[in-house]
Amino acid sequence: MSHPSAELQTTIVGALKGDPALTRLLGGPKVFDHVPEKASFPYLTLGRTAVIDWSTGTEDGAEHILTLHVWAKGGSKQETYEIMNMISERLNDATLPLETHRLVNLQLQFAEARQEADSPTYHGIMRFRAVTEPLAS
Repeated sequence: MSHPSAELQTTIVGALKGDPALTRLLGGPKVFDHVPEKASFPYLTLGRTAVIDWSTGTEDGAEHILTLHVWAKGGSKQETYEIMNMISERLNDATLPLETHRLVNLQLQFAEARQEADSPTYHGIMRFRAVTEPLAS
């Protein structure tokens, strides 16, 4: 059985890469775990993930805190906001299929956009909270 966070990350990346409007806005399916050396802006990266046991006395479960980063350069903060809005529309309260787990919920908890100090780069940070439980065998 794969780890629920690995399943969740794979499913989220697939959902974002498969969204035609987001792909058009990013100029391609530019959702990265590790950014290629010559990646062009804008793009999206997967950030830190924390997993917390969410089990009860009778049911197993996990809470996941996932961070996504939006990187844009040379435009304006508006471009970052547009990308963040599209990600939120695609993921917030989404019902995404997992292989060995069930996604109970997925919700945006926090979003921030800012220009990086001494740089023309804009940085959007989005934190999502998800709860998963194993599928019954």
